[in-house]
Amino acid sequence: MHEKLQLRDQIIIPTNAQLNQILGESYRAYEAFQNALPSLEIEQEWQWYTPSKVWAGRGQHRWTTPRGTNKEKTLYWLYVFEGWFSVAVWFKEKNRGEILQADVSGGTKQLISDSETYGKLPTFPVEFKVTSTEMLTDICTLIECKKRLEK
Repeated sequence: MHEKLQLRDQIIIPTNAQLNQILGESYRAYEAFQNALPSLEIEQEWQWYTPSKVWAGRGQHRWTTPRGTNKEKTLYWLYVFEGWFSVAVWFKEKNRGEILQADVSGGTKQLISDSETYGKLPTFPVEFKVTSTEMLTDICTLIECKKRLEK
């Protein structure tokens, strides 16, 4: 991506007012996404990501096992750009076939197919460039898949 990441001041934790100013028209999609998170049992927290020197939204699912152990899983990373934001959901390569069966659009299935594997443990991102609410259903569906597959 050639666009510049925003939220680069480590001292300033992102606020809704700041996000509204940066995202412009896309802020409505950001708000809709944030409003969907409680029903998915996800909390988003802002985290300073040192390698990129940028604030990133980290979507966390927390639960307690039957034995009482508290667990948490990162389900997505959100990055802010001028006029839009991205949501990246990372999957293990062994799960690619299963998520291709998810009830998502053809465009999202193409994103899943085209995504390259990274790292020693083979994982790949499905990354959405969000400017409107139309992609949110697919994003939420993939987040639910990740939550179910990797618990």
